[in-house]
Amino acid sequence: MRVVVLVKQVPDTWSPKRLRPGDFLLDRAAADGVVNELDTYAVEEALRIKEKHDDTTVIALTMGPPPAVEVVRKALQMGADEGVHVVDDALAGSDAMVSSLVLAAAIERIGFDLVITGVESTDARMGVLPAMLAERLGAAQATLAAEVKVDGREISVRRLAGGREFDVVAPLPAVVSVVEKINEPRYPSFKGIMAAKSKPLTTLSAADLGLDSNRVGLAGSATEVVAAEERSAERARVVIHDEGDAAARIVEFLASRKLL
Repeated sequence: MRVVVLVKQVPDTWSPKRLRPGDFLLDRAAADGVVNELDTYAVEEALRIKEKHDDTTVIALTMGPPPAVEVVRKALQMGADEGVHVVDDALAGSDAMVSSLVLAAAIERIGFDLVITGVESTDARMGVLPAMLAERLGAAQATLAAEVKVDGREISVRRLAGGREFDVVAPLPAVVSVVEKINEPRYPSFKGIMAAKSKPLTTLSAADLGLDSNRVGLAGSATEVVAAEERSAERARVVIHDEGDAAARIVEFLASRKLL
C-alpha cells in the first residue's frame, strides 16, 4: 500500500509576517519557515498505519519554494520512506484551486492508495484542500478523522464534526484529513535523523507534472489579493449607547465593514 502524506512549510506563528508590495504574496524572507504543526499528526498517522500493515510505503509530499524541502526532511526523519518536493518559480502565488491541481498531479505520478493530510494549514486556515484533492483524484474523502483503520481495501474513520462523532467507511483509494486528537506525533530520533540522509528525495517541476506555466501560480489562480495594508497596533473603538436603536446600529456597523 502506498500512503502519501502532505506536509507544508508555513510561517512560524511567532515570526513577524508581511506581504510583498506589488503582488501581495507572503514575504517568506521576513518570516521563519516551519512545518505546519497540524501536518505532523498526518505524518504520525501514516507511520502508525505502516507499522500495522506490511508492504506499506509512506511518501511525504510538499509544494513550495526551495526552503520547503526542510519539511519533507522532517517527515523523513520521523520515519517516512520517500520524499517528493514540487518546486518551481512558476508556482508562486498559487491559490487553493491551483495548489490542489498541482498536488493531485504529483500524487498521480507518485501512485497512491491513501492520501493523508492535516485538517488545515496554520497560515491560510481554509481546510478545503482535502476535498479538492479527492475530487481531482476521483477518490473517496473522509475528513476530520479522529481515528483511522485500514482493513484490506477499505478504510474506516471516526469523524468529528459539529460536536458529534460519525463512523464513515469508504473504499480505497481515499483522501483523509486528520484532527489533532488522533495521536501524539513522535519526535525524530538520532537514528531517524541519520537514516533520513540516505532516503530518496525527488524534486519535480510544473513541467515534470505536465502543467503549463499559465495554469499555475498567479496566472492560473482564480483568486488574488488586490490590496492590503498593515494593521494598526492601535485600533479605533466604536461605542454604541443603546437609545432604542442599538441593534440596528450594530448591524449597520458590521455591514459597513462587510462582516455581514
